[in-house]
Amino acid sequence: MNTISANLNIMIKASEKASKILIRDFGEVEKLQVSKKGPADFVTNSDLKTEKIIIDELQKAKPNYSIVSEENGIKNNKDKKNTWIIDPIDGTVNFLHGIPHFAISIALKSNNEIVSGLIFDPIKNEMFYAEKNNGAYFNNQRIRVSKRNSINECLFVTGGKKKDEIDLPFRKSGCAALDMAYVASGRYDGYFQSDLNIWDIAAGIILVKEAGGILNNIDLTSNENIKIIASSANINAKLMEKLTNF
Repeated sequence: MNTISANLNIMIKASEKASKILIRDFGEVEKLQVSKKGPADFVTNSDLKTEKIIIDELQKAKPNYSIVSEENGIKNNKDKKNTWIIDPIDGTVNFLHGIPHFAISIALKSNNEIVSGLIFDPIKNEMFYAEKNNGAYFNNQRIRVSKRNSINECLFVTGGKKKDEIDLPFRKSGCAALDMAYVASGRYDGYFQSDLNIWDIAAGIILVKEAGGILNNIDLTSNENIKIIASSANINAKLMEKLTNF
């Protein structure tokens, strides 16, 4: 098995601890589907609980690191060079509807560069992680982006609203973090989306890079309105051609 840094180890432990709550709550959500009130408040509560566990675990280990998270926003601590970027449930709408496609996403930004990232899908028990110059992994197996180079044989993924029809075989999964993880592991050949927040894609950025993929230039000083195009090197030029209006 590859050796991982102390920081990534902390991230893995935090996500595993938080996932226990998510798995239990997801079971409850499935029951709540049938009630008139619906599970919306319950899910907001799950989000907050999960985030609290993750932040508590990370802060125990690194009390001075800063934090950017979906629910809590930006928290600048003594160490502003190192920032945890957290999305406790990416794919909340799926979670809310009892669809088992969502993930915990944690990344570490150091000197304005993502140096490690983890995306954990607790229901499928699939963990994707990567560190700078150390490769990308899925459940301890090394992963690479896909090798396909004919657009018609590819499958892409996107999200959000699209004004124009895009001439590509694509899906919408409702979970940006897993979309990126799936590109890194070769399940999807590419991913494109705009109006993203940093916590949706921070961990995915390092995963795709370390799996040999190509990304557009992303401004990591901005936390919102981020546009992303990520794919294998093989298909990148062809994908960019199709996305001229994107």
